[in-house]
Amino acid sequence: MNTPETLTQLFFDAVDRFSSKRAALRFKKGGSWHDITHHELARQVQHAALGMLELGIKPGDKIAIISANCPEWAIADYACLTACCADVPVYPTLPANQVEYILKDSETTAVFVQDRDQLGKVLESKDGLPALKHIVSFEEGIDVPDVLGLQDLIRIGAAAEQDHPDYRDNARAVEKDALATLIYTSGTTGNPKGVMLTHHNITSNVLAGLEVIQIGPDDSCLSLLPLSHVFERMAGHYIMLHAGTTINYAESIEQVPANMGEIRPTIVLSVPRLFEKIYARVLENAMAGSALKRRIFFWARSTAERWADLKLAGKSISVGLGIKKAVADKLVFSKLQARTGGRIRFFVSGGAPLSPEIARFFYAAGIPILEGYGLTETSPLIAVNPLESPRMGTVGPAVPGVEVRFAPDGELLTRGPHVMQGYYNKATETSEAIDADGWFHTGDIGEFDSQNYIKITDRKKDIIVTAGGKNIAPQPIENRVKTNKFILNAVMIGDKRKFPIMLVVPDEEAVSRWAADRRITIVSNRLLTHPDVAAMLEREVMGNLRDLASYEMPKKILIVEQDFTIDSGELTPTLKVKRNVVEKRLAEKIEELYRE
Repeated sequence: MNTPETLTQLFFDAVDRFSSKRAALRFKKGGSWHDITHHELARQVQHAALGMLELGIKPGDKIAIISANCPEWAIADYACLTACCADVPVYPTLPANQVEYILKDSETTAVFVQDRDQLGKVLESKDGLPALKHIVSFEEGIDVPDVLGLQDLIRIGAAAEQDHPDYRDNARAVEKDALATLIYTSGTTGNPKGVMLTHHNITSNVLAGLEVIQIGPDDSCLSLLPLSHVFERMAGHYIMLHAGTTINYAESIEQVPANMGEIRPTIVLSVPRLFEKIYARVLENAMAGSALKRRIFFWARSTAERWADLKLAGKSISVGLGIKKAVADKLVFSKLQARTGGRIRFFVSGGAPLSPEIARFFYAAGIPILEGYGLTETSPLIAVNPLESPRMGTVGPAVPGVEVRFAPDGELLTRGPHVMQGYYNKATETSEAIDADGWFHTGDIGEFDSQNYIKITDRKKDIIVTAGGKNIAPQPIENRVKTNKFILNAVMIGDKRKFPIMLVVPDEEAVSRWAADRRITIVSNRLLTHPDVAAMLEREVMGNLRDLASYEMPKKILIVEQDFTIDSGELTPTLKVKRNVVEKRLAEKIEELYRE
């Protein structure tokens, strides 16, 4: 078989190889899980694509998808690809004005919407979208003029099937350098830019990823990150279908723990925040138990981490330590494994740096987290840790076919088939990002370790330069703070200041229990302003940072009572903190802290 070079080739090869009774997709409705086989997926995709052509949608048109993860998202995506269109995924959490910006900038001619809420955003700005001709809703029964239900579109396509005998041939014939998707960056600064990714960009990345990590038909994954994000799109969508892995759509982020227990996945892709929360909850549960329970937990963790350090270093493990590890698994870690369904082979972490402490703990617990690295502009995968030899604190070696080098200032540069065509209608920004030799400038600072694994130390633009000229990489420091059971979130600031400070969002439940245990009286719900609580939080934060250089140590902390959210504009849809937004919102309190 020829190596696939387009996403349509990947799709047709997968549905042909796995078209029997196995589930390609699985979703929960009415309290039970339902399967969609590869054969049924192929049928719905074909009829949706033909329906689009019958509406007058042409190859090369841009088609937006505004929806949370669901089978309809996958059907719409593959219908766009096999109709030789390029789709534009839009986060369903975005407000109407940002949706309008993306639809207008991309010159979208048709849009798939999940439900009435997403439809409302489109209708609100429809008058300002002259290119938009068609709206298709996943939710049926919406009686709005010029809005078609997805099943109606599929019926139109089914009726016209005999008129399109060359559907597959046309879809397979798409050029490898044809635009497959236009993905808008999260926009932590300024307006988002449309990243142009070709069929070959993403297909090469799918095949490179599968060379490093073995995934197959016996696996089952839980899809919880937004499909609008390139990480879930490439790894949790295209890779999984190509490998024959069943994709299970989580009902919501809140339902992820319950869904894990129900479908018992073998693979889960996530961002570090999920692992931070699990780790914090494990520590909290251990500390809330009896003195005996606490001793057992910390003995088990210490034993498992000694075992993990030897195993990762390739050294032999004594019989005695092996027996102790088995006891630790039975007493402590089996419970954590059970909470994740009991079948996890590995997690994959991306989107932001993962704390080495958390990675080491999960590896020791028998649930490895494979940290990877990439950007929307690189389809996204640049590097990932292999399952057989991960190295904590790194994002692994570059995947096959991907070149990496570091500029004199430490910025990571990459070149290869994974690098985007450019930013849509932004030639200047494209030439600034991709140099004349084809190297894409990532904006991340890093280095190779002794084994040519890549270590990312921070974002170039996030580096804090103090008034004294000292450079501080904030993300590793923030990650340390976020491992504390009393802390939900942390942001370090201090650029052009005499010293850095740390903004911390406490976990109010954990703090409340601490206060109750000490019989601290709280008046009028002012828990976080109580002097004893504030002092405890400062001790906890500073205690996590004892071995930092003096100039790296935050000199003060600012307690932030409300966690950062997507709705407030402080987080991107992939949960990255928008530092400039947070700093602007808290400017008055920050200035007051520096004045004290």
